[in-house]
Amino acid sequence: MAAVKSQLWLVSALLVALPVTSQASSTWRCGSALVSLNDTAGQVANKCGEPRSQELVGYREISDDYGFRHEVEVQEWSYGPNNGMYHYLRFEGNRLVKIDSKRGN
Repeated sequence: MAAVKSQLWLVSALLVALPVTSQASSTWRCGSALVSLNDTAGQVANKCGEPRSQELVGYREISDDYGFRHEVEVQEWSYGPNNGMYHYLRFEGNRLVKIDSKRGN
């Protein structure tokens, strides 16, 4: 009985934590500015300054709202270290699509 209660508590805690985890990667605070998914590369550069590194990863084919296919450039930018954290931003077609943060060595 105690094992079932502890498992139920663990599952409940994980379910409560899931929304917090997924929302944390949709924004990033750089200085006093807030960067959000779907921001343009220009908006991010204006808010956070030039990245530490900027790399062209390649190209990706996407479909727009009307079903037309377009090839867009994929870039990865990195910022940091800031308090030991590095931030990696992925842009597809000049729009921010992914934010990752990792602690440096």
